[in-house]
Amino acid sequence: MPEACVTGQIIGGLPLTSCSILPGFDLTADPKSPHWSSLAPVWLAEAITGAAPEQRTAVRMGWTTSELRLLFNVEDSHVWATMANRGDPLYKEEVVEVFLDPVGDLESYFEIELNPLNAVLDLVLRKTRSGYRKDFSWRCEGLRSRVCLSEGGWVAELGIPFLSLMPETPNPGDVWRVNFSRIDRPQNRDRELSAWSPPRRPSFHTPERFGFLEFQEGAAL
Repeated sequence: MPEACVTGQIIGGLPLTSCSILPGFDLTADPKSPHWSSLAPVWLAEAITGAAPEQRTAVRMGWTTSELRLLFNVEDSHVWATMANRGDPLYKEEVVEVFLDPVGDLESYFEIELNPLNAVLDLVLRKTRSGYRKDFSWRCEGLRSRVCLSEGGWVAELGIPFLSLMPETPNPGDVWRVNFSRIDRPQNRDRELSAWSPPRRPSFHTPERFGFLEFQEGAAL
């Protein structure tokens, strides 16, 4: 079922969703908490076909005066990871990822990965004549994360400080280019790539396929 997991509106074939104001609260990695359960999720789709993946992932989002808050609720029959240090190549194992282009010109974007051991990989990519150059020296200062195992999977929560990405915090009505993705490596099967805005190829580094995130004061789409 093509585009089965994309929710919200569509702009030029790319998804749009909204991000609601949240009160400040501690990271819990609990989708049943009142703050998260009141928000409708977006769902990841298989990266190439746009069909529903074998194991689903829901993403909820909100923002405060200082942070973008994200919650990944990951369905996973075999949760595993071995890398535990910041900066490790988490993409070689199981991981969830967020891609952020606050300016929206596709000249550069930030990538933050989180694995089931709560290890972080953060980097920035900048456009060059030959493609995008990865800068692994960048750190998302003040980044907060928490991971908890759940019944049938794992839950990852991120608090991403706006001032680590840009000089000012966003205003209601501002729109960023973003994508949310997951690498699933199940036992005895090929890896599965899924994304909110499917890149239509086996790589998430397709910024022209990033969706749109609008910051709002009201309820999310």
